[in-house]
Amino acid sequence: MSKPMFEKIALVGIGLIGSSLARVICREGLAGHISIATRSPETLKRTQELKLGDHYTTDANEAVRGADLVIVSVPVGACGAAAEEIAPALKKGVILTDVGSTKASVIAQMQPLVPEGVHFIPGHPLAGTEKSGPDAGFAELFENRRCILTPLEGTDPAALEKLSEFWRRCGSNIDTMDPQRHHMTLAIVSHLPHIISYNMIRTADDLETVTKCKVIKYSASGFRDFTRLAASDPTMWRDVCLHNRDAILEMLARFSEDLASLQRAIRWGEGDKLFDLFTRTRAIRRSIIEAGQDVDVPDFGRQALRNLHLMQE
Repeated sequence: MSKPMFEKIALVGIGLIGSSLARVICREGLAGHISIATRSPETLKRTQELKLGDHYTTDANEAVRGADLVIVSVPVGACGAAAEEIAPALKKGVILTDVGSTKASVIAQMQPLVPEGVHFIPGHPLAGTEKSGPDAGFAELFENRRCILTPLEGTDPAALEKLSEFWRRCGSNIDTMDPQRHHMTLAIVSHLPHIISYNMIRTADDLETVTKCKVIKYSASGFRDFTRLAASDPTMWRDVCLHNRDAILEMLARFSEDLASLQRAIRWGEGDKLFDLFTRTRAIRRSIIEAGQDVDVPDFGRQALRNLHLMQE
């Protein structure tokens, strides 16, 4: 058996991303020891029942002692508190990273607390489902997905390469970019779709109230698939909206302008404009599949991955 990449990996937070990491780290033999910290005793108990690690604690400071890689997997609004708790226990030379979908905010919260000699490299795996908690994770979550790293000025190249290789072994393809570009990119490809999905559910619920008709009861596949995102973790998405506010507002403004244009085309019966729009967007959707970011099945491939995970248990 080959030597693990890291003698000890500490996972601070054990939701969907953290528990998926625990599973793939174990499967690929990436760590000699996995230490898991979560604030909730109930979640910790379930994590132990699932045998996701070697050491379990509600004390993040305890979990990171002696770790060679520390991955903070908490809502972005809690990253500062997590960094403050673990900072005194981080050993010199450790790689510290996160998985948050906002980066400038995470950097502002964590960087001032990072001790000298610690390699802080912010990160964001572009992988997830609408599920949360330790039971939701599966080792295949990161396969053929992007992981964006936003290294700070002066980042040690060897540490960056080691973290990149870690994510590659988890199945991810690596991109690097500056935090501001990350914010604008994620605002359109991730944050805005979730916000629209949440709002679509609210609109349908309001319509039920006004019309006294069971609108949601008759949800067709379009409504069902589109609103899947609205089942995502409320705490995480509250924090995303608060910590990537400017970029999200910019994308909402652009979306509103395009929606107004679509509304005019429908109002004035401009069939050619509608056909051209739907043809162009259909081609873009196909390009997403061709790029390996999704599969051409009704459930987006999530159930196939989940079934594979269940077969392996």
